[in-house]
Amino acid sequence: MDTLELTPNALAVLRHRYLRKDSHGNVIETPEELFRRVAAAVALAEERFRPQERTHWEAAFYEAMAGRWFLPNSPTLMNAGTAIGQLSACFVLPVPDSIPGIFGAVAEMAIIHQTGGGTGFSFSRLRPAGDVVAETGGVASGPVSFMRVFDVATDVIKQGGRRRGANMGVLAVEHPDIEAFVTVKDDRTALTNFNLSVAVSDAFMTAVEQGAGWPLVNPRTGEQVRSVDARELWELICQAAWRNGDPGLLFIDEVNRHNPTPEVGRIEATNPCGEQPLLPYESCNLGSINLARLAEGGVFDWGRLDELVELAVRFLDDVIEVNRFPLPAIAEMTKANRKVGLGVMGFAEALIELGIPYDSEEALAFGERVMERIAAGAREASAKLARERGPFPNFERSRWKAQGLPPLRNATVTTVAPTGTISIIAGTSSGIEPLFALAYHRTVLDGQDLPEVNRLFVQALRREGLDPEAVLEKVETTGSVRGIAEVPESIRRLFPVALDLEPSWHVRMQAAFQRHTDNAVSKTVNLPADAPVDAVREVFRLAYELRCKGITVFRYGCRGAQVLELGRVPSFVAGERAVAHAEFTGECRICST
Repeated sequence: MDTLELTPNALAVLRHRYLRKDSHGNVIETPEELFRRVAAAVALAEERFRPQERTHWEAAFYEAMAGRWFLPNSPTLMNAGTAIGQLSACFVLPVPDSIPGIFGAVAEMAIIHQTGGGTGFSFSRLRPAGDVVAETGGVASGPVSFMRVFDVATDVIKQGGRRRGANMGVLAVEHPDIEAFVTVKDDRTALTNFNLSVAVSDAFMTAVEQGAGWPLVNPRTGEQVRSVDARELWELICQAAWRNGDPGLLFIDEVNRHNPTPEVGRIEATNPCGEQPLLPYESCNLGSINLARLAEGGVFDWGRLDELVELAVRFLDDVIEVNRFPLPAIAEMTKANRKVGLGVMGFAEALIELGIPYDSEEALAFGERVMERIAAGAREASAKLARERGPFPNFERSRWKAQGLPPLRNATVTTVAPTGTISIIAGTSSGIEPLFALAYHRTVLDGQDLPEVNRLFVQALRREGLDPEAVLEKVETTGSVRGIAEVPESIRRLFPVALDLEPSWHVRMQAAFQRHTDNAVSKTVNLPADAPVDAVREVFRLAYELRCKGITVFRYGCRGAQVLELGRVPSFVAGERAVAHAEFTGECRICST
């Protein structure tokens, strides 16, 4: 379609989901034109501050995206420079404890989904099932019942015509309906458009440790309804996560310890993939730097990383300026805090380029060094923008002001997102996830099958004089090379896949990045099909001890058909032209992004 270096799978994703189409569904835009459209639309923000620099930044934004150095979240790629104009990926909406409030939230959700955004909700303020409804003399049906209304509405509204609707449902661990919430996905047809998280407090984790009772409290009255054994509730959560991949845990006190604007409000929910805690009516726009590009040739380019960080923060702040927000309340809250989330993709492939196994202390140290460098550079870039444009309006009420930091343009600057489809466009691994597999198939784009083989693995085999076709025949059933004796140990060590890793490596890597991330880190702890429930317990406990903000486990095959599967890779994909540059493990299970 043009001269950009894009893989066949990247082109398939772009054609299906991102490139503009005419009224008949015909593609009328090339990838180059897409990146130019986005760059021009975002750079219009420069007219408000330094109009003489607009063309400079437009060119810089284009080069960063077209060169696969940096990509923004999907709604920006889809909607910038179009009539929709809604560029943010992440939203949190409040759910008041009233019929008008609940169905008002459903309507607001539909508007956001229509423009390509994903929504998170805390249902913790809703009175429990069986509670009195004074106005009618009836009884309440409870949060789980109302969540089904949101789920059905999401089925009807397909995001922007190009993305599935995506939701996060959060319920506080002290809510009287917590058991029903935890086990709702035992019905495989229930809440299929939701990821679920239990908002777990420090007090609950202490009660589990001590084997104490745990009070369940009616949010309407503030009174205790009954008490349960904390360990039994913990076991119920772990068993459900083992069976279904849901719920995850949201460590709500840890989240709020890092809330940049506690005077403005308490955080109760996140976006659908969990990496973006937000206040009610807040939105956030995300972007990711391709670390694999910075490691090409086996030497990491720290100077180029610094340049990309400054450019990306400016890009994301410009997005807020030109964004067409779906609701006035969202525009007001977003502009008051101006949260942005810069993260990474291609981490696993960067490690391979540098000769560092994912499951090693060296990888943990490198990951933490990278995120620390990004965080420092992003904060400095935000301070520079504050000098040029002014700080975010709530800065005087923020913890940054209380800590004596200089004025900042953005309340937050860093987030590690799953980068599902944008990593395919970039031709690299997703987020900070390990390789899902060395050869596998990905079911995306409304059922389209994309066979993938990791290009770096094929290159390594050829350097050793091995026949990729022969090796891949053995790899494709498990996705892993670690059990294939004829492959040199150096390759087996350098190319672990998600299910090769002990679960603790997943959690420790998430924690390494979280230590230098303002918001949160999207990371899936992949477990083999035969993993015991004890593995879930250990992962959840370790994540809490290492101060992650949330945690998700996914036992392979626990939901039957899934976005990524092993054992169905055609032999021809090892051919030179069909070798895919990307793979995936951390894709949002709901929206596939």
